[in-house]
Amino acid sequence: MSKLEKLVEELSALTVIEAAELSKLLEEKWGVSAAAPVAVAAAPAAAAAAAPVEEQTEFTVELVDGGDKKINVIKEVRAITGLGLKEAKDLVEGAPKVVKEGVPKDEAAKIKKLLEDAGAKVAVK
Repeated sequence: MSKLEKLVEELSALTVIEAAELSKLLEEKWGVSAAAPVAVAAAPAAAAAAAPVEEQTEFTVELVDGGDKKINVIKEVRAITGLGLKEAKDLVEGAPKVVKEGVPKDEAAKIKKLLEDAGAKVAVK
């Protein structure tokens, strides 16, 4: 067995506490620090975590369920999206489906109210 293989085998047998102590002894002996690369790598992560959370400005309106009054819901979907009768019917019957994406908060609330008044279940994300 080579000298290096024997050293690796002996190091593998160390407990966590013994390995930490060995690290401290090597740092003192050679004047190096094993913690420096970790601190450098942690700095960008800390900066990213400190970034302020931006308020959501674009919303997606999703039809969760067409409800019992599908004809009324289909009419509203057609008015909101400009889809044809068949496409609007397929969207309502295939729920859950996205009705509109990337809309401002007030428009999303308006669309949600229209669809719910027609008898649908709607989610805004």
